[in-house]
Amino acid sequence: MRKITYKASTDIALIKYWGKKDEQLRIPENDSFSIVIDGIYTITTVEFKTDLDRDEVTIDGEQQLKEVNRVSKYLDRFRELANIKTFAKVVSESNFPRSTGLSSTGSAFAALTYAATAALELDLDQKELSILARQASGTACRCVCGGFVQWHGGKSSSDSYSETIFPADHWDLRDIVVVVDDKAKQISSTAGHKTAQTSPFYLTRQKNLPSKMKLLQEYVENRDFTQLGELIEAEALEFHSILLTSQPPLLMWQPGTVEVMKTVQALRQSGVEAYFSLNTGFNLHVLTLPEHEEVVAAELSKLKLVKNTIKSKIGQKPTEISQHLF
Repeated sequence: MRKITYKASTDIALIKYWGKKDEQLRIPENDSFSIVIDGIYTITTVEFKTDLDRDEVTIDGEQQLKEVNRVSKYLDRFRELANIKTFAKVVSESNFPRSTGLSSTGSAFAALTYAATAALELDLDQKELSILARQASGTACRCVCGGFVQWHGGKSSSDSYSETIFPADHWDLRDIVVVVDDKAKQISSTAGHKTAQTSPFYLTRQKNLPSKMKLLQEYVENRDFTQLGELIEAEALEFHSILLTSQPPLLMWQPGTVEVMKTVQALRQSGVEAYFSLNTGFNLHVLTLPEHEEVVAAELSKLKLVKNTIKSKIGQKPTEISQHLF
């Protein structure tokens, strides 16, 4: 057993999943497709130590009981795989605000999955890592991969996993992460999944998703940015229409969210190609091409309601780093 540190990027789902076939196993109702981005990430150090009488878990300098219990429960899976009862010390730090719609659990549990696996010297392949990570966080099962990623929703635990469809160097896209608020959202994604099917538009969306997924992969394969951008922006708005029409309604947007959306649309009117997307939250991702990155970032940074912007490229799968957090 070794002390190991991993860095994992989070992602932005270009086609979202919403609703779960199995809540406990986190098996989604539909496939999803995302890009891993290198600008926002989590660094996690794990060491299994024989002198501990419980798991010691610190997340962004805090030891909140709910999060500690969630991590400890997940570590039980590794102890079972390694046939040990040893507790672990875990320290995790992210460079972006948690629980704000930027998929913080994705990068956090992807980093933990890789670090715990390496610390215990477990021999797991990419599919096994994805299946394992999914049971901690749905998004994490994509974040253990790199580049352009598809999560095959599946019908059981063994066939619900993610894989890289195109590597990170397939297409040099840029993603401007736009933070309009760094406080945790009041409604969790977990709660929203449970009410997904109360929207009158949910079944129609599910019916249309397979053809949308096929088109998106074609646009990525052909590097057709205009078609891709139009699809992902419409997808984000359609997805939030499901949230808005669920019972109870889930209104995630803030004034800053709308300000960014309108600015992105205005940029396109001026000839600067950029498109927005967002997950279950109020902070956004704005996709653009390298030649427009500086202009887009500068214009978004000027906005009154924007707190921070982070320039990102397409990211790789989690990587081991040498600088430990303890």
